[in-house]
Amino acid sequence: MQWTDRIRQTKILLVVAAVIIAVASLVVSNILTSDLYEEEHKKMEIWAEAMRTLNVSDDNGGMNLVLKVIEDNTTIPVVVMDEKGEVQISRNIDLTHHWWEKGDGAENATDSLNLITQRGKQMKAKGRSIRILYDDANPKEYIDVCYDDSLMLKRLAVYPYAQLGVVLLFVVVAIFALLTSKRAEQNKVWVGLSKETAHQLGTPISSLMAWTEILKENYPEDELLTEMEKDVRRLQLIADRFSKIGSLPEPVPSNMNEVLGNVAEYMSRRVSNKVKIEKVFPPEPVIVPLNASLFEWVVENLCKNAVDAMEGTGRITLFLGEEMGLVVVEVSDTGKGIRSRDIKNVFRPGFTTKQRGWGLGLSLAKRIVEEYHHGRIFVKSTEVGRGTTFRIELHR
Repeated sequence: MQWTDRIRQTKILLVVAAVIIAVASLVVSNILTSDLYEEEHKKMEIWAEAMRTLNVSDDNGGMNLVLKVIEDNTTIPVVVMDEKGEVQISRNIDLTHHWWEKGDGAENATDSLNLITQRGKQMKAKGRSIRILYDDANPKEYIDVCYDDSLMLKRLAVYPYAQLGVVLLFVVVAIFALLTSKRAEQNKVWVGLSKETAHQLGTPISSLMAWTEILKENYPEDELLTEMEKDVRRLQLIADRFSKIGSLPEPVPSNMNEVLGNVAEYMSRRVSNKVKIEKVFPPEPVIVPLNASLFEWVVENLCKNAVDAMEGTGRITLFLGEEMGLVVVEVSDTGKGIRSRDIKNVFRPGFTTKQRGWGLGLSLAKRIVEEYHHGRIFVKSTEVGRGTTFRIELHR
């Protein structure tokens, strides 16, 4: 649980850091963009005034300065249009991607002029124009200096969003790496614990088997020896299950009716008479490639959890059927149900609502179904005080 909490805290810190970086980047970029916009607007006012001076002045003395001001604009797109909407001059308008692949120079020139005129009208429609009167007494004669943002300003406006995307990508990759590391570490722990458990059980089981054979020779008619032998075989089966965790057991065609029937028979002998186990199976055998031993373990875990949820009184229903090419197994109980906020955590390692327990049963069940049998296990339905249904879907 402590490792899970640390992972959750790290994820929250990464998300918070990403949000702070993104917000700070957007704020700073907006400030810089606003300042640059104001600076370009002032440059355009100076440029427009230079155009007015160039058009109305008869004195050639200051023309060099005026022309220098006009020619120094190498970044801001500008289209100067008269009162009739005709283009007088344009600068920094990129039309290379608008040129026709065919046609002579005259056609290209005409097309370019039309495109420049359209561009100027678009700038004017956006309010990006400065009107210059030739004569204050005659407002009908004027020119409109239409301008747009420079390429640098446009890039700066887009930059924070690109940076935000990079930050979000970094957070996603970091979280994925943390989850992968966590899962790999958990897998190593589970595999090591399972194999060590199987190894430790091996010696006493072998000894018990030997003692059982000796007792059978000395007391051949004792009925209790048969039950003892069954329990020893059960221990051997459990050890075999643990030894297979971490490896990929070879699935073999198995009769699902018999597999679930074995679980029902095993559980019925180990629960009180107040717990009823019902089987809803099709009459014909359902053959599925699986590892019967491990799959029985999955269903046993679901049944044991159901018994705990019902507190020793109720009904467990084992359903087997086929839907849309899938083999469906459902384990339903009449227990206390699962709270809605806990549904997403029931398969998480370490999660348990019991006072005693490791919270590994459903986690191992999920791994056996999804990784070993390439199926799916999930909570189909649950209602507090009414019961829960777990559903397993397997491919034929």
